[in-house]
Amino acid sequence: MRSRFRALALPALASALVALAASGPASAQDAADGRAIAERWCASCHLVSPDQETAMDGVASFREVAARGPLAVSALEAFLADPHPLMPDMALTREEIADLVAYIDSLAN
Repeated sequence: MRSRFRALALPALASALVALAASGPASAQDAADGRAIAERWCASCHLVSPDQETAMDGVASFREVAARGPLAVSALEAFLADPHPLMPDMALTREEIADLVAYIDSLAN
């Protein structure tokens, strides 16, 4: 019974691994897409880009968030997955969150 299972399972497993390898790496974070998301969803409260001039008082700019360091930036992924009650329900995908975090991180440079 085991040898029959192996005879059936191993070729299927090998095919799956080949297909996975051929599909290439997962998409990387895209800071440009993150900026577009920030301008659409976040700019009404936060300063999201260097060329933006106004934002709500007392709300951290994206540059300030980025300056807090990599740990704070990486914590944003969890925060954005379950937004603060004062934030709109953006319902961002994991990829959009990664892009937004990549954009914020790019502002630290």
